[in-house]
Amino acid sequence: MSTAEKSTVAEIRARFDADVERFSNLETGQVATMDAALCLDLVTSAAAAATTPIRRVLDVGCGAGNYSLKLREHGAAANAKFTLVDLSEPMLVRAKERLGPSAEATHQCDVRELVLADGSFDVILAAAVLHHLRTPDEWLRVFTSFHRWLRPGGSFWVFDLVVHEDARVNELMWQRYREYLVGNGGDAYAEKVFAYIEREDTPTSLTFQLNLAAKCGFTRTDVLHKNGPFAAYGAIK
Repeated sequence: MSTAEKSTVAEIRARFDADVERFSNLETGQVATMDAALCLDLVTSAAAAATTPIRRVLDVGCGAGNYSLKLREHGAAANAKFTLVDLSEPMLVRAKERLGPSAEATHQCDVRELVLADGSFDVILAAAVLHHLRTPDEWLRVFTSFHRWLRPGGSFWVFDLVVHEDARVNELMWQRYREYLVGNGGDAYAEKVFAYIEREDTPTSLTFQLNLAAKCGFTRTDVLHKNGPFAAYGAIK
């Protein structure tokens, strides 16, 4: 499917508006993704270990707030203030309710439209959101913004859908994902998930993202996990 045929931002927002409960389980994470609970722990633990102190956090595509809540469990972020960004107002409402006074600000918008002050965050979280970017230029602009919004020594952390460099490996990994979905919900569930991925998502490779982080000025990157078409990694300014 070409970029022009993909779902609009409004269509993606409407789907997430109706899906808040599925994104609200802190124990399992979002189970339509492989290793969701593991990567929720890995990403937040690594962020807390690599970034001290953590006073202000930007959670891009925050959903119902799982990643912010999990990060707050770590001592380094126990008193952090969180800025929450999501397309969906119901997601933002749920995330703000769950975080309470720790939620310093909310922005209902697309990250491509977000304007924030330079150097204003210690950590940026981006879980299952960047695959909605459509073009290499959009990826570049978003990663450039992440670098600009972080203070020196700050870091950003990603868990997301990816593709693979070799077409044969890519086919294998996506077949593994299909088998995972079938095991969790049957053939109809797998078809449903693959259908909305086809309509909504434009994932890139992990290699592309790590190289882009270096191009934008991040000095260190670390891959935390990769399984099937999912990867978790971080980059430090």
